[in-house]
Amino acid sequence: MATQQYKAWSVVIMSTLAFTVCFMIWMMFAVIGIPIKATLGLNETQFGILIATPVLTGSLARLPLGMWTDKFGGRLVFFILMLCTVIPIWLISYATQFWQFLLIGLFVGIAGGSFTVGIAYCARWFPKERQGTAMGIFGAGNTGAAITKLLAPIIVVGYGWTMVPKVYAVLMLVTAILFWFFTFTDTSHKVGKSVSVKEQLAALKDPRVWRYSQYYSIVFGGYVALALWMTKYYVSEYGFDLKTAAFLAAAFSIPGGLLRAVGGYFSDKFGAHTMTWWVLWVSLVCLFFLSYPQSDITIQTISGPTTFHFGLTPTVFTILLFTLGVFFAIGKASVFKYISDDYPDNIGVVSGVVGLAGGMGGFLMPIMFGALVDLTGIRSSAFMLMFGVVWVSLMWMYFTEVRPVHAEKELIRAQNSDSPLTTTV
Repeated sequence: MATQQYKAWSVVIMSTLAFTVCFMIWMMFAVIGIPIKATLGLNETQFGILIATPVLTGSLARLPLGMWTDKFGGRLVFFILMLCTVIPIWLISYATQFWQFLLIGLFVGIAGGSFTVGIAYCARWFPKERQGTAMGIFGAGNTGAAITKLLAPIIVVGYGWTMVPKVYAVLMLVTAILFWFFTFTDTSHKVGKSVSVKEQLAALKDPRVWRYSQYYSIVFGGYVALALWMTKYYVSEYGFDLKTAAFLAAAFSIPGGLLRAVGGYFSDKFGAHTMTWWVLWVSLVCLFFLSYPQSDITIQTISGPTTFHFGLTPTVFTILLFTLGVFFAIGKASVFKYISDDYPDNIGVVSGVVGLAGGMGGFLMPIMFGALVDLTGIRSSAFMLMFGVVWVSLMWMYFTEVRPVHAEKELIRAQNSDSPLTTTV
């Protein structure tokens, strides 16, 4: 028993470390994309495409990677995945044209698929009542986005942006080797060769999977999109330099990773539905205020026109962003608690589908952010877009989960009130 616990925690710790490094690399363009944008003279939409390209392959790869994890085990799949990205990461340093960055970025983006592999790999080492916590700890690897924002600007300032991919390529290689030596394989965790691809994909017919995918496209897709966009936002909106902007943007990324473990614990204790419901409501409120653009309103008074300025200061903006990051972290854990509760024998595939949806949100939103800025000239339009998506998710959750539960309670209450009463005379 003690040996099994040692193996389980060794798997979680090393998987979390590996996922952190993978996420650092997945978010790399959030920092190096800014000097690349200046060098190539890209507009906002092109910049959105540049930073989102790695997210595309990382998202599309999640479903097959989840299926392979169920079939061949997480250790082997995770190790091969990391090795496959080392050379593409190194080659980024030698790219000089926009199409070259996009092409190499597609290969580098495979690192983002590590989430689906690791979440299924870790969950199977623990009993159901502790899976939320284990998956939450693993999900703390999202902190890699914050580490990139703190580390990459230092490298860029000291040695130029081309040094960042070289450092990250070496880091990925070392991490892959350490991962292999400090993790384990349990053949009972595999679904076996008797399970066909068709049987694995049967989960796609379940409407709950698509509902969870919608939730995850917000709490994870929104997290990825904003983690990629915020450094640029601070530079453009408030005029900060790269190091300061990246440091402030980390206020969103750090809780978005570290507090995922807390979200896993709360989800185990209070349930996935309760936690996700409150996450969406708090996110909606934060996004409402973040959406408000810098505005000057002129009012005609008896003394003449008076102008008032409305807009978020960098401090208030960062506090709201930090709050959003905290609740996104909790939401990421609560959505996967749904999956471990409902699909204990098919975690890899279902997490692959849900992870794909979340990743696609992270791919599409930065592009839409850039396009909206080019079309409207309003930088806070990114938050306006996200506000609308969260509102749709809340309505979907209300009509499919909250309302049926309330209706069932009312029915039970009505039945109890109609039952004959026994009286004594």
